[in-house]
Amino acid sequence: MAVAPREDYTFTPTQDWFTFNIETWKTLFPLVESKAPRALEIGSWEGRSAVFLLAELCKTEGEIVCIDHFDLMRTQAGRDRYSRMKHNLALAGGRFRIKDKFSVPGVMEVLVEEMSAAEPGFDWIYVDGSHEADDTFLDGELAWRLARKGAVFIFDDYGWETQPKNSRHHPKRGIDAFLKLHEGEYRKLSGEGQYQMVLHKTSDMRIGFLSGDETNERALGYSANIVYAVDQSYVTPLVASIHSLLTVSTGRISIYVLDCGLSEEGRQAILNAVPNSAETTLNFLDLPADSFAKEKGASWAKIDLISIISAERALYLDADTFILRDIQDLWKTDLRGKVLGAAVDVGHPRGYEAVGEGSYFNAGVLLMDLADMRRRLPELEDRAKLGGVHGGQFKDQDVLNVHFRGEWRELPLIWNAQGLGTYADGPSADRVLIAAQMEEMKAKPALVHFTGPTNPAVEIILNPWVQPYTAKPWGYAGAPGHPFGAVWWERLQKVPGWEDYRTSRAFTEYKKKEMEKAMEIARERCVCALAGRE
Repeated sequence: MAVAPREDYTFTPTQDWFTFNIETWKTLFPLVESKAPRALEIGSWEGRSAVFLLAELCKTEGEIVCIDHFDLMRTQAGRDRYSRMKHNLALAGGRFRIKDKFSVPGVMEVLVEEMSAAEPGFDWIYVDGSHEADDTFLDGELAWRLARKGAVFIFDDYGWETQPKNSRHHPKRGIDAFLKLHEGEYRKLSGEGQYQMVLHKTSDMRIGFLSGDETNERALGYSANIVYAVDQSYVTPLVASIHSLLTVSTGRISIYVLDCGLSEEGRQAILNAVPNSAETTLNFLDLPADSFAKEKGASWAKIDLISIISAERALYLDADTFILRDIQDLWKTDLRGKVLGAAVDVGHPRGYEAVGEGSYFNAGVLLMDLADMRRRLPELEDRAKLGGVHGGQFKDQDVLNVHFRGEWRELPLIWNAQGLGTYADGPSADRVLIAAQMEEMKAKPALVHFTGPTNPAVEIILNPWVQPYTAKPWGYAGAPGHPFGAVWWERLQKVPGWEDYRTSRAFTEYKKKEMEKAMEIARERCVCALAGRE
């Protein structure tokens, strides 16, 4: 693109507050990956910086939007600046728009425009509108919502010397407040003492409000509420589960961990598994003294959480799950008036004698309408106090199935893929009824559930009729038949602090201890069996 000779521009020679930034700005251009860069400028004066961006960065395919009040066109000086700016940008060539407004109404207008744009957002934003701290903060906050991930975001006058830097009449206080608020959402590019504050945005763009009839959960600020319940023995699978969840998922996610007996070391290990991101929060919740989990074990916490989690909706996941697809796809499932969503239990899709015949779900993945469930909580708690269903094998799972019979929506098995490589391949008259779902689950699981014991009995391992046996990858015997056992270990090795766990002394000693325990139990059973024959 041909750039107009410098002498053709109509700039006031004594009002050049930009040119000394040019060389620094040029070094930032490689950070802009868009082939058609869009720039937003708040505070343009006569357009020196805007001309530079239009001619050098945006060029023929990009665009710049400039916001400046030009004294609201009420003064001759304001009208003259506006005329000079239009003239200068026209000479620079390329697409440009000028909004002759104060910064806040101007940016708000742009925000509304961008909500309906095919490719909303800007790759370069320059905030130079006001020297007042509160104005600067507000300009930055609104403009940040328009900054695409990867955008270069520049505040001018951070090193301004006309006013004391701790004054509310200096932009630094507003910029510092902005930096604190958005910590973790950017990489700071400017050095100590640099006049401008230069940031590289690392978080996704979130406009954060709607207009008209639009309904977008991300814009509304809603998060997916993911709940786990663990004691110290399940820290290892939990960190892998959380890491897999956050690796493949998008949007805002709130993770709640119900503490069923964690050490401080365990809590810290879980915290380390969660990357520093504005889109993710992790909360540890203590259980009340009279909780079911404290009395009966961690698996009962899925009943406790109904009254503990301060939300209307939650997705409960067992810690032995491994997520392969964006969890938002599951989170947004319409329950169609049911109190919960769950996948059928692959081992007993039609239930079993103790709970009666009928659709029977696995309680390792539960999409819960907490508001609706709370209305029937007293009855559920009465059932739970009995410790399960008479003659039942699966305790809390049986209680939930009996209590919510006919009130749950069946979710696709891909969202709770159980028994892969083991009992899911075994013959079963009941599994024939869900054959299509089973095939899809095996072909493309979205969430793998490592069901079965962590450390199986020796008799199971040696029984030729149940090979490959069902177990979890992190147990002493591993999970040799599971198609995702190796993938699980690969994920764990990517969790900070767990890179060498598989070959560590701690894991070696754990396996030895659990194996010895299993052997001792097997010996005791053998002795009892022999004694019974005598």
